[in-house]
Amino acid sequence: MKTTSIPLKNKKLMSKKCELTGKIPLAGNNVSHANNKTRRRFLPNLKKVTFTSELLKRNIKLNVSNSAVRTVDKKGGFDLFIQNTKSKNLSLRVKKIKKSIAAKAN
Repeated sequence: MKTTSIPLKNKKLMSKKCELTGKIPLAGNNVSHANNKTRRRFLPNLKKVTFTSELLKRNIKLNVSNSAVRTVDKKGGFDLFIQNTKSKNLSLRVKKIKKSIAAKAN
């Protein structure tokens, strides 16, 4: 019997990871009053947010945590946040955006 796999090129998988800060779900326990422990996941508070880039002159829709939205506001906007953020926490898509913003800024 031959199994075929469906290529995932055109499929968009929604991961529970912030595209700006890299926050991922954490594992822990629910602890009852009787001190029974059952496993659970602590999920990040993710939202689909549209950011406006003044340098690129376009809107960018990202899946980010609520704390990342607040951080972007604090840092002075999407372009300034991206320029001053280390690339290790960013998703591949945002790394490409960062590269294009850096090219426009110079």
